[in-house]
Amino acid sequence: MSGLYTKLVSGIIFPIHERLKHHSTVNVHKRLEETQWWSRERLESLQLERLRGLLTQAQSDVPYYRDLFASLGFRAEEISSLNELKRLPFLTKPIIRKNQERLKAEHAGKLARFNTGGSSGEPLIFFIGNERVSHDVAAKWRATRWWNVDIGDPEIVVWGSPIELTSQDRVRQIRDYLLRTRLLPAFEMNEANLDGFVDTIRTTAPAMLFGYPSSLSLIARHAEKHGIAMNNLGIKVAFVTSERLYDHQRNDIARVFGCPVANGYGGRDAGFIAHQCPQGGMHITAEDIIVEIVDKDGNALPNGSAGEVVVTHLATSEFPFIRYRTGDVAILSEANCACGRGLPMLEEIQGRTTDFVMATDGTIMHGLALVYPIRDIPGITAFKVVQETLERVVVHIVLGDSCTQQVETLISDGIKARLGQTVNVHVLRVDDIPREKSGKYRYVQSLVMGN
Repeated sequence: MSGLYTKLVSGIIFPIHERLKHHSTVNVHKRLEETQWWSRERLESLQLERLRGLLTQAQSDVPYYRDLFASLGFRAEEISSLNELKRLPFLTKPIIRKNQERLKAEHAGKLARFNTGGSSGEPLIFFIGNERVSHDVAAKWRATRWWNVDIGDPEIVVWGSPIELTSQDRVRQIRDYLLRTRLLPAFEMNEANLDGFVDTIRTTAPAMLFGYPSSLSLIARHAEKHGIAMNNLGIKVAFVTSERLYDHQRNDIARVFGCPVANGYGGRDAGFIAHQCPQGGMHITAEDIIVEIVDKDGNALPNGSAGEVVVTHLATSEFPFIRYRTGDVAILSEANCACGRGLPMLEEIQGRTTDFVMATDGTIMHGLALVYPIRDIPGITAFKVVQETLERVVVHIVLGDSCTQQVETLISDGIKARLGQTVNVHVLRVDDIPREKSGKYRYVQSLVMGN
């Protein structure tokens, strides 16, 4: 059960905070707590109702969609099924960059400027209104409570977004103090700072952790390496998001911190798409988001097939995300979760399209094919693989004290066995591998599969 202070925060302080920011988070959250138990059919009816409203408003108020719908002869108010959404073309990052102003609703309120981290190329700049923020925060809040923790429970956040790390003004500091949230910068993961992070987590004894899986697993391994116990702090759950969660990262975090790991999937652009419940289901926030899975040509794929994630966020009337191609690869599940929620699920999240690599014979495989043979070499503490061309792969490695002398040969042989014997593999020993501007860490990047 939550303590008295947590109940004070979640029941009074946080609702006041959201009201002052003109957010409807509390009301949205209350509704989500009910609708998660609806049947799949009833949720789809809700999606259709909200989709019709979103498209009708876009047709009326958003110049880009007003012109697009007119050119297609598309009348939003007449749609009668979710399948009719497929009549509309995709929204892509280049389209957003070209039409930033025309994608804003003419009667929009105050919009906040956001941007993605640019991990797969040029950062994407877009705008979000209070409606979208309220729904995303409410969805995260609901998922947090699935794990018997709540807003106001002590939390350590390991994050790298420039927005979070440059907003530490007095008001923000007071808010974080009241909500018992402590932010640790994911950019600065050197040995000295890792010592400090471990000490902060031990001193805080948080109920939950939140951050990139690569960052939390790195902190976990650092503590374990130095013989520092972290499984006696009462941590109930570690929430991870924004990167692919690898099995070895989940194992590291769970083993060292002594808590389950809850995977989350989403982004600033696409919204809070899905979160894992304690029974293991990766539930889509279906009340707010319609997810499609398509092949490289944009054709719809059935449940159980891997393809690109396309998102329509139903709470984005002021800057619509309608059939937005995320660049992520995932699989929709046909199963129902044992938890009893009617929310549809993702069976697997495979990563970004650039997390895949291509062999010289044209075979496409996940970057895990290159991760595992390198990860299993003793003494490699960090690495990154960049597939520059079909014939050239560069591997940066950071070595520990016990690394074998044949490391270059082992890496080269492992990569050639998967991509082709004609591939030139260049292994570079470095002191550190910088994270991306967002603070994220990528094990594999393929320039062949796209930037």
